[in-house]
Amino acid sequence: GDWTILAACFHFSCQSLLLQIGKEMLEEEARQAEEEKMAYIRENCPTLSFPQCTLELQELCRQLHKQIDLVDEERYDMETKVKKCNKEIDDLKMKVQDLNGRFKKPTLRRVRMSADAMLAALLGSKHKVSLDLRANLKQVKKELKEEVSAEKQTGDWRKNIEDKAGMDGRKKMFEAEA
Repeated sequence: GDWTILAACFHFSCQSLLLQIGKEMLEEEARQAEEEKMAYIRENCPTLSFPQCTLELQELCRQLHKQIDLVDEERYDMETKVKKCNKEIDDLKMKVQDLNGRFKKPTLRRVRMSADAMLAALLGSKHKVSLDLRANLKQVKKELKEEVSAEKQTGDWRKNIEDKAGMDGRKKMFEAEA
């Protein structure tokens, strides 16, 4: 019982001591940051002097514009660096995700499958596709033959007359009769 109380007291005193040390460290860091800020202001920001005439005012405006341009260039450079670093971070995160998601590829086996079965597997059961190319070709040929025979039956009479005119036409008629 006494050891438990003693351990609890020791734990509580260590915890409060750590909190006190942490608080002092935070105060010291805040004080140092304030000192650095004031030193930077003293170094980079000259004391404000109000111009007495127009020329001095114009010169002050020129200096301020130059400083604004310099600061703007620095800001742009920093912004570009930050964007580049963020892109690199995103790329590295993607690589880490890819590496974590890697798995062994299983060995593939050869499977004999017809073209119809392959298309059905790729397109799903909703789409019925057949690869009967010969039937399609025969249909096309039949349609062409029907069109040609329809043209022979109801051909243009002017064309027939032109074909029969002249020596070539007589030769064709002679060959057709023989």
